[in-house]
Amino acid sequence: VQLQASGGGLVQAGGSLRLSCVASGRTFSSYVMGWFRQAPGKEREFVARIGWSGGARDYADSVKGRFTISRDNAKNTAYLEMNSLKPEDTAVYYCAAALGLATTPSRYNYWGQGTLVTVSS
Repeated sequence: VQLQASGGGLVQAGGSLRLSCVASGRTFSSYVMGWFRQAPGKEREFVARIGWSGGARDYADSVKGRFTISRDNAKNTAYLEMNSLKPEDTAVYYCAAALGLATTPSRYNYWGQGTLVTVSS
């Protein structure tokens, strides 16, 4: 499966963005979808994941209550709604697909190209 992430940009602290991840192929519903991020000089970290039918959602503690992951299997698309953004949310955000429920990058088989989110203070 090929993944294409979009929706990043520059936003002020407290603002919102919605990221999208469009998947190619007809097996999108067979994959758990995750969002990860990587800030300059830091390791890639887990942000959120969603199960095959939209359940089994999990979030990093740093984004709980502010970010919401969702998916639309009919559109082969996963989303990450980000609210109350903080400067520390600045990073390149990646979507990824896995065969099983996971929160570690090594468990994800396919990755999008990343989209940059910059939050100004």
